Amino acid sequence: MGGDRKIFTLAEVAAHNSPKDCWLVIENKVYDVTKFLEDHPGGDEVLLSATGKDATDDFEDVGHSTSARAMMDEFYVGDIDSSTIPSKTTYTPPKQPHYNQDKTPEFIIKLLQFLVPLLILGLAVGVRFYTKSASA
Repeated sequence: MGGDRKIFTLAEVAAHNSPKDCWLVIENKVYDVTKFLEDHPGGDEVLLSATGKDATDDFEDVGHSTSARAMMDEFYVGDIDSSTIPSKTTYTPPKQPHYNQDKTPEFIIKLLQFLVPLLILGLAVGVRFYTKSASA
C-alpha cells in the first residue's frame, strides 16, 4: 500500500463484476479478487454476488480468519470514495390504521381495555374470599 492511494467511485468498482474482472469493496478499500476467484473456499459465486456494493457486512458475517484478512493486502488496488456508497436504510413499515370493524368509539375500547382486567381481578379476589370463608 503505497503513498498515493487510488480513489474509486462505487460506479467504477461496480463495472468490475465478471469472472474475468472482479472487484470488491470491503471496509472502504477496493480489492481486485479476479485471481482469487478459483481459490476462494466459498466458491466464485459468493465473491461475484458481492460486487457493485459495500461487501463489508457479507465479509464480516462469514467470520474470516486472520490469515484470510492478511491475504487481502495482495489484492488491494485502492480506496473507495465513501460518498458514492448509498447510506444504509432501515425498513420502517407503513403506519397501519387501527382496525375497528364495528366503528366502536376509540375511548370505549380504551375503557374496556382497563375495566375488563380490573373486573377479572375483582372476580378472582371475590372467589378467593368466598372460598376462604366457606371453608372456615
